[in-house]
Amino acid sequence: MKIGIFGYGNLGRGVEKAVLKNNDTELVGIFTRRDPSSISTLTGAPVYSANEVEKFKDIIDVMILCGGSATDLVHQSPSLVSLFHIVDSFDTHAKIPEHFATVNAIAKESGKIGIISCGWDPGMFSLARVYSEAILPDGTDYTFWGPGVSQGHSDAIRRIEGVLDARQYTVPVPSSVELAKSGSRPTLTTREKHTRDCYVVAKEGADLKKIEKEIKEMPNYFADYDTTVTFVSMEELKEKHASLPHGGVVIRSGITSEGNNQTIEYRLNLDSNPEFTGSVLLACARAATRLAAEGVKGAKTILDLPPSALSPKSPEELRAHSL
Repeated sequence: MKIGIFGYGNLGRGVEKAVLKNNDTELVGIFTRRDPSSISTLTGAPVYSANEVEKFKDIIDVMILCGGSATDLVHQSPSLVSLFHIVDSFDTHAKIPEHFATVNAIAKESGKIGIISCGWDPGMFSLARVYSEAILPDGTDYTFWGPGVSQGHSDAIRRIEGVLDARQYTVPVPSSVELAKSGSRPTLTTREKHTRDCYVVAKEGADLKKIEKEIKEMPNYFADYDTTVTFVSMEELKEKHASLPHGGVVIRSGITSEGNNQTIEYRLNLDSNPEFTGSVLLACARAATRLAAEGVKGAKTILDLPPSALSPKSPEELRAHSL
């Protein structure tokens, strides 16, 4: 499976590390909007200008897109699916239907597959919610993220004028987690479930009050949460906020008959958010090649993929050892 990586930030490096763990993949190249000569890769993989990507149309099987959802993937996914099978990690939940429709139209026209919104949420947590609801129809879902760094939210802050760098931590409210596990099926608002802590490095002379206001009022990211913004130096950000942990839990609380409460939990504890997300993207790239071989085209999400298509093992191996 010949892979291309489009964008070489934290997520791009995570995908590159995932390639090292999957023997059925080959990294053809990394594509960047920066000067390729300025980039040193982890594996020694060749680096090309994003402007050269069309030359690889008949060489790369799947292009894995590693840009941000806020301003990159909305343009890159539709553009690149006209040339390649693609996988992206578009994570603006409210806009997924719109993104799907755009990619689907172009992918069907080009005869390609565009698997969108892969990762752990949307992604693995999406699967947990669908499986749990199917099993416990009389129940309630609760999803808690963190504590950890959200790449998408951090990237959204970095796009604000006057911001040099930022880290955003999503923090579950402990009392709400315990209520969700209790079986009482509470109604919890978005604001009651999480808080958001932002550590921001501002450019010299930037309007800090304006930056804080833009963060706290940003729709789909911060407007619905109690958000704290702390301005720090670049040195402090690198010293105290260099790692990218994350995780969370999906809880389904339901009943199968009067007096019989059932609870399903799916939990992730991640030392490296981008490395885990990159691993999910690579598994979905494998599914893209398999579906393409069957003549499938158009946009898909992880909910449309057979579990066996994600695995490097044969169906016979899976039945013998995983079923």
